[in-house]
Amino acid sequence: MLGNQPSGGQGSHLNDGSVTAPTRRVAITGATGYLGRATTAKLLAKGHAVRALVRPGSSHRVATGAEARELDLFDADELARGLENCDTVVHLVGTSHPSPRKAPEFLRVDLASARVSIAAAVRSGVAHFVYVSVAQPAPVMKAYLAARAEAERVLSQSGLTATVVRPWYVLGPGHRWPLFLIPIYACADLFPGLREDARRLGLVTLAQMTNALVDAIERPPGSGVTRLIEVPQIKSSGSIKAR
Repeated sequence: MLGNQPSGGQGSHLNDGSVTAPTRRVAITGATGYLGRATTAKLLAKGHAVRALVRPGSSHRVATGAEARELDLFDADELARGLENCDTVVHLVGTSHPSPRKAPEFLRVDLASARVSIAAAVRSGVAHFVYVSVAQPAPVMKAYLAARAEAERVLSQSGLTATVVRPWYVLGPGHRWPLFLIPIYACADLFPGLREDARRLGLVTLAQMTNALVDAIERPPGSGVTRLIEVPQIKSSGSIKAR
């Protein structure tokens, strides 16, 4: 059980003088999704304890090795109990394959679940809240950006120590259609007026994203700080600082 895992704290020293990251007790909402399963597997491989908070009937989709707990992800009381004995929560609940026609779902699912998760984290005393948002500003997907921006606002006002990760699109199995845009990104990078937007709205791989999330979990920011991780940092996760 997660409660019997070693608590987070000082890392252990290796023979070469380096220090390993302390073991984290991580709760993940949306753990059965595309990004959730990959992040769970990466955390487990690095020795962290993971509790997958999932909808009833979906435990079979949780990555092997994680503790699965079925509950109502839109009930703050249930979710707070699900966060007991965890020092970190990663919120990944969201509308799958977002598109402009799904605007009502962004409010009903993405924003509503974030509000509940933040409230539950405050109630349970979680030390670090990690929220996967979206790169912004951007010229498209206005309703999606608005929902995610509002969730960021709620998080920043909650008093929680937080990390907000802002990818634009995460490439991986079943998520490769934007590959044809790579030449356009390369051209935009050549023009100073377009370069900043092209880099902020750049594509990241699933491996880069999971590396960035695990890096952020292992190196949380200072108490009460909300840290932003943008696409350039996601692409080079070793640059994430505990600040």
